[in-house]
Formats: sequence, structure tokens, C-alpha cells
Amino acid sequence: MSEKKLTGKEKEFCRRYALGGDGVLAASQAGFKDSCEKVSLKLLSREDIACEIERICLLRRRLSSQLAAVGYERLAFGSIADAVKLLYMDNPSEEELEKMDLFSVSEIKRPKDGSMEIKFFNRFEALEKLREGAKQESGAPPVYDAIVAGALALRDPKGEGE
Repeated sequence: MSEKKLTGKEKEFCRRYALGGDGVLAASQAGFKDSCEKVSLKLLSREDIACEIERICLLRRRLSSQLAAVGYERLAFGSIADAVKLLYMDNPSEEELEKMDLFSVSEIKRPKDGSMEIKFFNRFEALEKLREGAKQESGAPPVYDAIVAGALALRDPKGEGE
């Protein structure tokens, strides 16, 4: 089979299908005028279309994974300075609140006595999620897992276990 480049409409169909999983809607949104149901079935039966959809889905998963890692890094290592500053402010304005980095805050309460309670996301859980993500991404254990495995091997040089 000769390698044929996908047309602009076909590429758009692949992008739309990867986003929503609805072939008829994807065909319509990509600009196909004829029976979108027939067009969708025809396109989805082509190997080159399936490969492009798979490539797009893989790219989206990778980007989502990276975005999650960035969020977990912010939770694990981010500053809480603005949240502490908020504790000491009397009636902050919307403008002041919008300028604050409160990403690590999970909950804010203002009891009837006028005080303020701020709860933060668990930094250790964020670190654990980062470790799990690094393990899955690289396929290799993180450095400290390797160190533990090495220490156990040194303790039991014959590899007989406990």
C-alpha cells in the first residue's frame, strides 16, 4: 500500500475524533458535507487514520501526564507565603486575592468567631504521586528504590532473601 498523506480535513477529523470519540460529529466538525455517518465509518476503517488517531491520543496522554506532574510539583514544593499572608489580612479585596498564589490551599474556612482556617494539600501525597509518575514514565525505579535494593543486596550477598 502506497503511503498517502492525510488531507487537512482528514487530519482535522482525527483531532476531533481523538477529543470526543464521536465519528459522526468529528466528520461534521472537520467539514465533510456528505453523509457524516458514512464518511466516519469509511475513515475509521483506514489504517492511516487509525494510526493518526492513536498518535494524537498518545500525545494527549503524555501531555496530560506532564501537566499532572507540574501540578504535583507545585503542591509538593510550592510556597505557602501568600496563604500565610491571607491569614493576617482584614477583608482582602478581589484584586488582592487574584494576585495571590493559593494553589496549595485545599480549603479556607471562616468560623463565626471571625478567625480563618486554611488547609493545605498534603505535600507528602504529592511527592508520592510524583514518585509513582517517575516510576511509570521511566520504567525504572527511582534512585532511592535502587539504593534500598542495593543495600538489601549488600546485606544478603548470596541473594537468598529473608
